[in-house]
Amino acid sequence: MATVVAFPAHPDDEVLHTGGTLALAAAHGHRTVIVVATDGLMDAVPKDGEAPRLVELRTSATVLGVARVAHLGYANSGHGKDLYPDPPDRARFVRAETEEAAERLAAILREENADVLLIHDANGGYGHRDHVKAHRVGKRAAELAGVPRVLEATMPREVVSRLVRLVRLLRLPFRYDPEVLRIAYSPREAITHTVDVRRFAAQKQAALAAHRSQLTGPGRSSPVFRALVRLPSPVFGLLLGREWFVEAAAAPTSQVTADIFQPAS
Repeated sequence: MATVVAFPAHPDDEVLHTGGTLALAAAHGHRTVIVVATDGLMDAVPKDGEAPRLVELRTSATVLGVARVAHLGYANSGHGKDLYPDPPDRARFVRAETEEAAERLAAILREENADVLLIHDANGGYGHRDHVKAHRVGKRAAELAGVPRVLEATMPREVVSRLVRLVRLLRLPFRYDPEVLRIAYSPREAITHTVDVRRFAAQKQAALAAHRSQLTGPGRSSPVFRALVRLPSPVFGLLLGREWFVEAAAAPTSQVTADIFQPAS
């Protein structure tokens, strides 16, 4: 059996682009691990406990069948033109030395003897600074630990455009710049792996629902998340029942692979 490590920037990132793939791998007996870069908090961690979003992450991981959750120890850097000072108890992820953060991740990759590492794509999806940083840290950590295969979780831009149109049709609040999204994620020709995870749609939806602070909070994604978790499971599966990856080390190919354990051919 193989070991798959997902390296998202924030709690909840593990669900949308890799949740079904992790559930599928776990169902087939593979070991699955999530290492999150940040705890999702902008401020200091509560003195009487840990970051609430890490608690939610562990619940989400349990739903997906993930065997282990680890945190690199950084704070959320936020998304927008302003980069705030570090909280008093830890550094914002985007300010971390890439080599230092990569060493922290590489230590876990070596411990787990990881076969596959799932990271954000080079654009950081829609361009979140922590996602871009996680891509760079993940690539470097894979080099340091000798992980044989790295897959970048992404979406075809055409799919993103369709989802944006659907959100507008449903009149959900949408605070992302459409012009940025037009060149975000990946062109379809760059996709090397497409994984059908529709039979794990209920798990993926329940894992998303575990991130209650993101559903009820004032974040930009909250209205969309609330709508997604209220959908009938088959409809959720139609919308988010496929997950896409780019294996950057693979030679260009017109053949898209359906199994993350198989190199692009």
